[in-house]
Amino acid sequence: MHIVVPRDRIVSDVAIILRTEKSVMFVIPWGSHWIIGTTDTEWNLDLAHPAATKADIDYILSTVNTVLATPLTHDDIDGVYAGLRPLLAGESDETSKLSREHAVAVPTPGLVSIAGGKYTTYRVMAIDAIDTAAQYIPARVAPSITEKVRLLGADGYFALINQAEHVGDVHGLHPYRVRHLLDRYGSLISEVLALAEDRRELLDPITTAPVYLKVEAAYAAAAEGALHLEDILARRMRISIEYPHRGVDCAREVAEVVAPILGWTQRDIDREVDTYRARVEAEILSQAQPDDVSADALRASAPEARAEILEPVPLN
Repeated sequence: MHIVVPRDRIVSDVAIILRTEKSVMFVIPWGSHWIIGTTDTEWNLDLAHPAATKADIDYILSTVNTVLATPLTHDDIDGVYAGLRPLLAGESDETSKLSREHAVAVPTPGLVSIAGGKYTTYRVMAIDAIDTAAQYIPARVAPSITEKVRLLGADGYFALINQAEHVGDVHGLHPYRVRHLLDRYGSLISEVLALAEDRRELLDPITTAPVYLKVEAAYAAAAEGALHLEDILARRMRISIEYPHRGVDCAREVAEVVAPILGWTQRDIDREVDTYRARVEAEILSQAQPDDVSADALRASAPEARAEILEPVPLN
């Protein structure tokens, strides 16, 4: 898991890497924040919602404070998030020593499976999986060109950075707002801003999360597959970990922005806001628990925006 603290809490211009008894710890500059982590512990409970505990947070704080002139406290934390890594089985029982690599297998002819890996190696994983599958295709399959394919929004990015003032003049935005949008969407910025052509109010900042414009929430619903408030505040924008209120203070405002796009009624808006607030409350309470079991019980008590997530996930 990781904690997120404001940039002014640590006086440094570069990232910090610490060797610990268990693994390594990173202090990474991230916009107006630092991301600090991680822990390497087993998790054998709800796979849909791994929960951070007070013990996890205390471990990170105590470790990073050994090299900081001004120690961090719980009050400095704006956000906390946790995730799971799909590790391949290894000889060591310590998760930090298990392989983070992936493996491709063919359990039966024509069926290719892949296990392990991580988000940052997804292209290599795809190459290996497709190369393996290609062996069962009679026709010749051309070699992968993924290493030459740019990410969405990468084409034209640097030219647009140089034109930030001009783009701002055209749309009535300060250049720093344009650069923020370019850093998030690249050359797809034109698609984002197009949503505000008939709704100029979408170019206003979100009141209690002013780093973001309302149009970013609208784009998440219109073009990025967001279906619920949680998708927008936690997964498209990062309001849930960048502000101490975790998105609660702007939940209704954002819901009202996306309601016309997603076809929400007033009842839908109320349900989404209530569900999100309950989620945040459960997460905050779980992060004050001393162990995984109690943290998991609290986090699992929150209602789900997607009913299918409530279905049990087998661990074996």
